[in-house]
Amino acid sequence: MALISLEDLEGLDDGQLDGDITDNREPMDEDERDRLLTHWQAVASTHHVSVPPEMTGPIQEMTHNNQQRETLPFTPVSCHEKMGEVWYEERLYPAGNWACVTKGEDLYEQSTSVSFMKLMRFICKENSAGRYLGITVPVVTNVHMMEDGSALKKDVQTAYFLPAEFQTHPPQPLDSDIVIVYREPIRVIARTFFGMTTEETVTHEIGLLWEILGVTDNICRDGYMVASYENPGVPRRRNEIWFLKRNL
Repeated sequence: MALISLEDLEGLDDGQLDGDITDNREPMDEDERDRLLTHWQAVASTHHVSVPPEMTGPIQEMTHNNQQRETLPFTPVSCHEKMGEVWYEERLYPAGNWACVTKGEDLYEQSTSVSFMKLMRFICKENSAGRYLGITVPVVTNVHMMEDGSALKKDVQTAYFLPAEFQTHPPQPLDSDIVIVYREPIRVIARTFFGMTTEETVTHEIGLLWEILGVTDNICRDGYMVASYENPGVPRRRNEIWFLKRNL
């Protein structure tokens, strides 16, 4: 069964938690921990995923550090608009170390769920440094289309960019499913979309961006990226489809 997705771990607001859990830096008592877990189980159920009780500690850690996020740095290259609306942007992202998990569940959303559960534990002290590492956004997944373009291939890699503090000497994961990968710089074409990221929506957005761009030889066709930024409590949360350019 799929577990909580990466989007469900990006934060809670005070209204959702009926009070001050996100701002309370004191240790939680048992009732507070149970209330927080119950909330996350309710959120996860809307995505048809489950949160096991052993995730209480990592969820509490991430909740306490909700406002401390580091944005993946990039250099803007160009912005393409039509009738005042941004259709897509080109950006250059730097090289760096990523923590990656690859899974091949039945659906895209199941693979990302299982993978980010592992990455969450890595972020929350299950690493060689024995400390909370901090969250960076966006969290990015790498996907590949079937040759006929009708669906995604099963294997999906979910990647978390290590915060600047840990780029030079990355902490090592305790989970053998997580690997630290140094990725070279990439130049992407990014188009924003809003809502849930499921296999259906991702496939649709890939097709839509191809319709906008038309035929071109300067874009890789063997892989795409999905960048997720926001909490699922946001009705129209922000995501992006990234196409990779062949040359920087």
